Amino acid sequence: SSIYPFIEPKDACCALKYCRLLRTIPRALQNISGTVTKVTKVKIGLMTNIRQKIPTTVKALDNISFSVRTGEFLAIVGPSGCGKSTILSLIAGLLQPESGDITFYTKDPHDKKPGIGYMLQHDHLFEWRDIYKNVTLGLEINKQLTPEKKEKVLSMVNDYGLSPFLHKKPSELSGGLKQRAALVRTLALEPEILLLDEPFSALDYQTRLTVSADICRIIRSAGKTAVLITHDLSEAVSLADRVIVLSNRPARVKAEIPIHLTLKDDSLLASRNAPEFKDYFNQLWEELTDES
Repeated sequence: SSIYPFIEPKDACCALKYCRLLRTIPRALQNISGTVTKVTKVKIGLMTNIRQKIPTTVKALDNISFSVRTGEFLAIVGPSGCGKSTILSLIAGLLQPESGDITFYTKDPHDKKPGIGYMLQHDHLFEWRDIYKNVTLGLEINKQLTPEKKEKVLSMVNDYGLSPFLHKKPSELSGGLKQRAALVRTLALEPEILLLDEPFSALDYQTRLTVSADICRIIRSAGKTAVLITHDLSEAVSLADRVIVLSNRPARVKAEIPIHLTLKDDSLLASRNAPEFKDYFNQLWEELTDES
C-alpha cells in the first residue's frame, strides 16, 4: 500500500496483481490476428504471495496448434484442468511456452505484439473506488487518462447502461452491471484482442444469458478479436464463430467446429432457437465425452 497509496492495505495484493497484468501486456497495434503454434509444455509458477514465486513443472499442453482470424470470436471448451486458462496466459505473455511459438501478424513489421485485454472470471472491481474510477483504473496506471480517453470511456459507459451508476460503489451494482463495468475497463485501453476467461460464470443463469449476449454484441460491433474460455456448450455455440475442443491434460486439439447458425432475428434467444443449434451442441458433447 505504500507503493500505491490510493489502495487500501486489505486489497493491496489484488491491486498489485492487476497492475502487474496491465504492465505485462503490451499495447497499441492494429489489424492483427493471433496464432498459437506447437506449444507442448509449460512451466507453471504458483503465486503464493506477492514476494515469493514457487516454480513447478506440469505438462499442461501437448502440441497445441490453432489460429485466430482478425475479428473472429473463438470459443475454447474442454474438461476442467486441461489447460484452457493456460492458453490465455500464453497469448497474453504472462507465461512462456517451453517450446513452440505464438505469432501475431500485423501490417507494421516493426510491431511485435497487439494490445491485449484480459477479462477474468470475476470483475475485480475495487470497492473503495466508484464505477468511474474503476473503469478508468487501467488508463490511470498507464498514464493515459487524457481528455480524449475520458470522453471515450464516458461514451461507452452511456452505451452500456452504466451512466446512472457512475458514482456508485461496486457493491451497489448487480452482477451483470459489474461485468459491464469490467468490460468498459478492459476496452478503455483499446486492445485489439480480448481474452475472456469464463467472464460470465459467476452470474445467475438469467443474467448470464442477457450479459453474455450483450457483451458479445459489444465486442462484435467494436470489431475486436476475441478468445472465450467456457464450460457452457450452449454459450460456446450461441456466441462463437468457431469452437475448439480440447482433450484431457495434457491438452491437445481434438476438434475445430465452425459455427453457422440461421438467425431469424437479433433477439436474445435467436441463436439458441436456430435449427442448427441442437446439432452443434450434440457434436461438442460427443467430442468432450469421447476420450478414445
